[in-house]
Amino acid sequence: MTSDMQALLQPFLEESEPKRGLPAAAYRDVEFWIAECQSVFARNWVCIGFAHELKQAGDVVPVTVAGQPLLMVRNGSGEIKAFHNVCRHRCLTLVDKPGNVGKLIRCPYHAWAYDLNGTLRASPHFGGTGLHEAKGFDKSRNGLVPVRTHVWQDWVFVNVSGEAPQFEDYAGSLIKRLGGINWETVDSIGTLDFGEISTNWKFIMENFIEPYHVQFVHSSTTDQPLSDHYTIIDGNCMGSAVDLDEEVGTSGSLAVSSRYLALYPNFILGRYFPDQLGVYLNIPTGPGTMNQKRGLYTTGGKRLSANEIEDLKRLWWDVHKEDHEMVERLQAGRASRVSDTGGVLSPVWEDSVHAFQSLVARDLIGQRGN
Repeated sequence: MTSDMQALLQPFLEESEPKRGLPAAAYRDVEFWIAECQSVFARNWVCIGFAHELKQAGDVVPVTVAGQPLLMVRNGSGEIKAFHNVCRHRCLTLVDKPGNVGKLIRCPYHAWAYDLNGTLRASPHFGGTGLHEAKGFDKSRNGLVPVRTHVWQDWVFVNVSGEAPQFEDYAGSLIKRLGGINWETVDSIGTLDFGEISTNWKFIMENFIEPYHVQFVHSSTTDQPLSDHYTIIDGNCMGSAVDLDEEVGTSGSLAVSSRYLALYPNFILGRYFPDQLGVYLNIPTGPGTMNQKRGLYTTGGKRLSANEIEDLKRLWWDVHKEDHEMVERLQAGRASRVSDTGGVLSPVWEDSVHAFQSLVARDLIGQRGN
């Protein structure tokens, strides 16, 4: 953390009424993004994938986290592990797209091969023609480098630094708020892939955890009055919720009691009573870009017809595209010098946003303990 960046964040950390948001540089500057990679994304538990997308042994999915190329693998025992996606020979990225590698992960450059547990099994001709060993070379010390991994329900998390608390402690406040769900009856019913969104990852998180925008941005796709909402701030978990006496919406509109919960830094889960979940996979790729998917789930053994699933997909696609327009315009607005001071946050509806931003700021200046 440079002194310049600490000075940049200092006005945000100072007490004011109403509280101010993070400065524009937090959403645009490469230096800030690099600092986030080294702190926010390296030190915490970061969601990187859906377990259901790795169904068979040998299924692999590459992903970049904290600027590091990683690789998710389902091994022969059915476990999902993550490794640095780098061959130990010349450091080539091993896998460049999702697929199934069979029993071995082979480097396309010189055919070094690793099993699904990351053990180096072949280093052909490394010591000369027909000689696969070399003086001082120890295969057992040159396997894939593992990354600390935890699979919670259908969601794969990694902690790149290895320094975060145990996942159950880190995510305890979120897990507690999801009490009452029988996880054995949660079923994946589809995925929406939105691809790249031209916005900083924090805008997606902030948008989800504040209810202030809902009645304005989602007036045609939701029926949840602002007056029925409240915010949630609970350690690493923050968000908002709405309690309705009954479903009052029409077809194609969301009008149910809901919980909008985020686990810092990038995990988002929406619970929609009585029987639906939505989980966002948010992968930051740079200061002004990110990729997003949404997984759709039913709970309690709920079964939907193919037409009902398609209707649900259309509804959530429309809701997300409404949000994407807003967050991309938030990103564009940060080019103005007016945004240097961060704007102002509602003390009622955006205190959850300030709590999220405070975790980012404190990670960056090294003051936050997990």
